[in-house]
Amino acid sequence: MFGLLKIVIMAEKKHQLNSEDLAEAIGDAHETFSTETPLRDDAFVLSDEEKIAKIQDHMTGIMETLGLDLTDDSLKGTPKRVAKMYVKETFGGLKPERSPNMSTFKNLYRYGEMLVEKNIVVYSTCEHHFLPIVGRAHVAYISNGTVIGLSKMNRIVDFYAKRPQVQERLTKQIVKAMQEALGSEDVACVIDAKHLCVNSRGIRDIDSSTVTADFGGQFKSETKKREFLEYINMRTKFEA
Repeated sequence: MFGLLKIVIMAEKKHQLNSEDLAEAIGDAHETFSTETPLRDDAFVLSDEEKIAKIQDHMTGIMETLGLDLTDDSLKGTPKRVAKMYVKETFGGLKPERSPNMSTFKNLYRYGEMLVEKNIVVYSTCEHHFLPIVGRAHVAYISNGTVIGLSKMNRIVDFYAKRPQVQERLTKQIVKAMQEALGSEDVACVIDAKHLCVNSRGIRDIDSSTVTADFGGQFKSETKKREFLEYINMRTKFEA
């Protein structure tokens, strides 16, 4: 938040940024204000089909404004394709009913060390420019008597990634969901991802990536944090 604070202070001193300029500055700085996805109260009033129809109309308008000929065979189906992709796939994680079943089990093996799920693929969308975020998430927890199915960790990441996101928020949402499912604070997550709004526009730095982390409970200790990071960096015979 320090980058945004600096922007606001400078604006107040120089009276240079109007609300529109400030919003753009916030987006370029990748700032976020909440760990909850910002949704309107009426977010779920429309059905999926109604949302697809409205987005299709909006997409048609965008393409026509750009000067594209929608009678062309290659383009005429694009508005509906984009609309269906947004509602059913790219932003499918906005719907609460699509949340994965967080089934947990008793830790019958009494496994007391941390469990780490590495290299979970992240496909998300930057909420500031609606361009892809692509990377890997590493999630860990220490059982307090309860364990969660391994695939559920992947599904949690996928669910929260499928919405307009800021990487910091995504990291925290994953940790919070795991903590609630396990009834334990001992959860950690690290995400390393490329943002196409950085890689393909603006500075166009194709090599840079963004790393975020959230550590809860025992993972706040330097010992557990170091152990978790060593697991992440450990190469196995299954990695290329």
